[in-house]
Amino acid sequence: MPYAAGDSLGGLRADLGPLPLGAVDSSGVAWSLMKLDGWGSAAVRAEYQPREGDHGTWASPVYLGERPVTLAGTITAPDLAALDDAMERLRSAAALTDTPLVVHESIPKLVTVRRAGEPLLEYLTDQIASYSVLVTAADPRRYATVLQQGSTGLPVTTGGLTPPYAVPYTLAATTVAGQVDAYNEGSMDTRPTMTITGPVSRPTVFGQMPDGSVRMLMYGLDLADGDQLVIDTDAHTAILNGNVSRRRYLTTPQGWPTIPAGGAVSYQFRAAAYSPTALLTVRWRSAWM
Repeated sequence: MPYAAGDSLGGLRADLGPLPLGAVDSSGVAWSLMKLDGWGSAAVRAEYQPREGDHGTWASPVYLGERPVTLAGTITAPDLAALDDAMERLRSAAALTDTPLVVHESIPKLVTVRRAGEPLLEYLTDQIASYSVLVTAADPRRYATVLQQGSTGLPVTTGGLTPPYAVPYTLAATTVAGQVDAYNEGSMDTRPTMTITGPVSRPTVFGQMPDGSVRMLMYGLDLADGDQLVIDTDAHTAILNGNVSRRRYLTTPQGWPTIPAGGAVSYQFRAAAYSPTALLTVRWRSAWM
C-alpha cells in the first residue's frame, strides 16, 4: 500500500537518531516497530552474602546497570533502491557513538545509546526487509525530552534604614533571594548541570533538599567577567570556559545536590561579594527508572 511521509503506523513509536520507527519517513519508507525489548527495565546490580549461622543474607545496595534495548520490525520501501538506502541509514543510525533514542509514550522519554551488536537485516522481497538492532544506554535513566532550566543572579537587599532618620523609626528591608527551584516529576533521581557566569568571587550553590537538609557546592576561586564554570553533578566535573578542569577547586562536603524522584530542590546562589551581573543557570530533565 502507498504511504505518505509523516504517517503513523500505529502501535509502538520510537526515533533512533533521525529514523522514525513506527512511522513513515520523508522518503516514503515505512518503518514498522514490532519489538522494543529492554525499555521497561534496566539490568540490576546487587550482591547477597549468606548470614553465618542464621537465615537469609546480607544485601548490598541495589543499583541499575546499563540498559540494553532491542528494536525490531520491518522496512517497507517504494522500490529496491529506496530499500537499500533505508537499510544503510539504519546501519548508520545504530552508531558507534552516542545517539538519542526517543520512545513516544504519553510522556516521551529519551536515552542515549550506542550500538551493542551486529545489526541484523534481511531482504524479504525487493521492497520489504526485516531488521533487528541492539543498542545499549550506559545511563539507565529514561529522561524527559524537555530540558528545563532556571536562572538567577545573586540575592539583592533593598530598603532598610538610610540616614538622616527620626526616632521612632522602622526598619523595612526586602531581600530578593537568588534561587532556582527545580522539580523532578519522574521516578528516579536526576542530576542537573549548573553554569556559573562571572564576574563573581568564590561562588557557592546551596541545594536545599526536600527533607530540609542542605548540600553545598563551594568554588574556591574567582571568576572573571565572561568566565563560565559548568558543574556536572552526574560526571562530577567542573569545567572552566569549556576546556579547563577546575574540579580540585570545587568542594562538595555533603555530597552532590541531585534532585530526588518526585521532589524539588531549591538551588540558592551566594558569593563572597555582590556582583550585579553574576548568574547561576540550572538545567535538568525529569528522570524515570
